[in-house]
This record gives sequence, structure tokens and C-alpha cells, in this order.
Amino acid sequence: MKKRIGISFTKTNFQNYWNWFTVADLQNDIELVELSFEKNNTDDIFTCDGFILTGGIDIEPSFYNEDSSYANAPDTFQEDRDSFEKKIYKYSQLHQLPLLGICRGMQLVNVLQGGKLVQDLGTLNNIHKKEGSDKQHEVKVEKTSLLGETVDALTGKVNSAHHQAVAENVLGRNLKVNAYSNSEDKTIEGIEFENKSGKAFMLCVQWHPERLEGKICGRQCSCPAI
Repeated sequence: MKKRIGISFTKTNFQNYWNWFTVADLQNDIELVELSFEKNNTDDIFTCDGFILTGGIDIEPSFYNEDSSYANAPDTFQEDRDSFEKKIYKYSQLHQLPLLGICRGMQLVNVLQGGKLVQDLGTLNNIHKKEGSDKQHEVKVEKTSLLGETVDALTGKVNSAHHQAVAENVLGRNLKVNAYSNSEDKTIEGIEFENKSGKAFMLCVQWHPERLEGKICGRQCSCPAI
């Protein structure tokens, strides 16, 4: 029976996530499932064996008890998406199923674990915020981490397209940082569970491996298939 990987729908470049999996990746073993807050296809969540939480619009600030007035905030949020993806995350944890969080997906995991976000990076947007195309900067991966064990490099260049970040001073429960921006700002670039006992594979990164060519969680890295 094929393993089913649920990919959360985003209105931003969703096809990139779908195209990320090549025919060689899928073969006859893996099937991709679109999990869409617009379709509200909750029942499909329960058929999946692993999940990808994708990037996209800012999380509605009430999810982490903050105000919606901040620099570079969107005109509207997608609370229905936040609630739908909360179901995905809770199901993955209840049934110990592997999960990869990308950009917004990483931030959502932190929020759902009780953490907070830096709502806007301010002057650091010069390093991290997309302007027409992705920016690039170097990251440093913590050697004693699941990410460090998974990728084949402890430093490397990644793409960058975000104006928010996980707040290190209010990190979610049982989470630890596995990568930082290697610039002077030390923005968090990856998280994972600190105590992995009884937990499935879970990695979250701030960059976009689905559109990154490189050695840090791109097409050339040694990340295992979810």
C-alpha cells in the first residue's frame, strides 16, 4: 500500500511543493494528498502517513495572544487555514506521524506548542524578507541536532522569504533550535523536538527547500523521505 503524504494547501506557490517530489521520489510507493483549508477535507488528514506544513500568509495573531497591528502585516488573515492546519498538526502528534514544517509551517508548530513569534523583523528584513525574488544568506546548523544528523553540511546558503520569525525567548514547549542565521542577527532558522522520546520525525526550517537548489535541505541534501 502506498504511503500518503499530506501537503497543506497554500495560495502562495503551492505547485512548487507538488513539483518538489520527482517521479523517482514517488515511484510506486508514495502518493501526495492535497490538504486544503478551502475544501475543508478533514477526512483526508486521517488517511495520511506523514505531512508537510507549507509556507504562506502570516498566522492570525490571536493564535499566540498578540495584536494584529504590526509592520508588514497582511490586509487579511486566513483563520480558517490556521484552524485547519492545527488539526493536521494535532493528528500528526496524536498518531506519531512524521512532519516537515516549512517557513510559516515552522512558525505554526512553534505557536501550537505555546511559543510566540517576532511579528516583524524590522531592519533585519534587509536580510530575510523577499523583494521580488528570494534573498540568500548563510545558516549554521547545530551539530547535536536531528537536522545536523540529517543534512550533509553544518553551514550553507539558503533562500529567505520571510518577515517574521520564531521568538527565541518564547520558544514552544519541548522545542529546541537546530539552526540559526549565520549573520549578525542570529535569527532562528530551524526547530525540532528537544525530547524526542515517543515522538515521530519532526523537522522545521525557515527557508524553502521546495525551491532551493543546494546542500541544506534542497534537492542535493540527504534528508530522508517523510
